[in-house]
Amino acid sequence: MLPLTPATLRACFVNASKKERSDAWLPDLDALDWDALDLLGWRDAKLGRRSYVVVPTDGGGGAPVGVLLRQAEASPRSRTQCAWCADVRLPNPVVMVGARLAGPAGRAGGTVGTLVCEDFQCSANVRTDPPLPYEGFDVARARAERVDALRTRAAGFVRAVTTR
Repeated sequence: MLPLTPATLRACFVNASKKERSDAWLPDLDALDWDALDLLGWRDAKLGRRSYVVVPTDGGGGAPVGVLLRQAEASPRSRTQCAWCADVRLPNPVVMVGARLAGPAGRAGGTVGTLVCEDFQCSANVRTDPPLPYEGFDVARARAERVDALRTRAAGFVRAVTTR
């Protein structure tokens, strides 16, 4: 993922009002390892149930698209799987988040939801080596496929927010 500035981050949200953009709490962008990120997600330190995700378009080199998310009041009752990284081995909490749709559909109350890792550690999860199912298993290829799948799933969620 290409490094982003605070101004770029605030401008890329497709489903947030001007006030929500200006009030957004931003992470320390200088402390991020941009090369290890397929998406940038963070929780708002001021508003506990609000979070944000920014997904680059065109496989990582295109313009970023940001989505404001709200965590559901209820938590899943059992161990659930993140819809983006599909990690089942690491004990990361997974939460249900919803996003108001962009444009007129969102102003009319339309939303879309998904299950994601609570602290958006998906990029790290897909880079964790999978277990070796057999001798000669290509770990590097499996890791690359998991990274591609994460990018595809996250971009699909952003598409669902922007095209309804």
